[in-house]
Amino acid sequence: MTDSPLSSADAKSIRDAIAETLQNGSLGALITVIQSDHLAVGAKLFVGDTGQTVGELADDDLSRAVVAAAAEFLRSRAATRMISLGEIAPEFPDKSGSQFMFERIEAEPQLVIAGAGHVGASLARLAALVGYRVTLIDDRAEFVAREKFATALEQGIELVCAGNWTDALRAASISGHGVSIAIVTRGHKQDEDCLRAALETQPDYIGMIGSKRRTNIVLEKLREEGCAEVELRRVRAPIGLDIGAVSPEEVALAILAEIIAERRGGAGGSLSSWRRALVPAS
Repeated sequence: MTDSPLSSADAKSIRDAIAETLQNGSLGALITVIQSDHLAVGAKLFVGDTGQTVGELADDDLSRAVVAAAAEFLRSRAATRMISLGEIAPEFPDKSGSQFMFERIEAEPQLVIAGAGHVGASLARLAALVGYRVTLIDDRAEFVAREKFATALEQGIELVCAGNWTDALRAASISGHGVSIAIVTRGHKQDEDCLRAALETQPDYIGMIGSKRRTNIVLEKLREEGCAEVELRRVRAPIGLDIGAVSPEEVALAILAEIIAERRGGAGGSLSSWRRALVPAS
């Protein structure tokens, strides 16, 4: 079929749906026909995370198959994927040559950091560098003073002086989806207050710094208060991947690596482990 431009009405509806998705902090998939003998190349369909659709593919059977595939695509955490109709709807062999580009639509990821000490400040700078929207919270005004974060990159870091840890963390991470929370405060009491608020907002990731002993004390306190075990098991404590980090900057890197692995569905292992497994032991 020859190329057919997207109608201006459909294009506007899809742009509006994407803008609303980004504004609301929700999730969606944009599907574009990139090859087909049955559909207009360039036709687009937007599928939201609750199954709502905007646009059309001019074939109801294929649309249903694509919408079902969009839900699976969103669960995969992939950013983009090219999918042939034969993969998702083998019941249409005469149309199996159709190919679609699936693109994930979501707002930039947010990282909320509770604690602006050496690790928290380093984590804020590093996360801003890799594209996170960063909120850095502390109850000490001098630790979140703008002059401490004055470079062009650091200007995008939101600095919050908390009168109350619980309220500040809850307000910063209200949407939940696309939000990671790193608790790197200076003591048990602050950890407890932050963790209570973090569990309420249901973010994608929660991590808490400290030794096994320190983090166990906090988790046990919340367990005694009646916090569900399934919720406590979501908490990464001690926080971060084991890279042998020592300096604050290295610890921040270990934390951000775990956050990215959780977001992207990565295993967090060595990419070369398969190769070393093939080498005979000497």
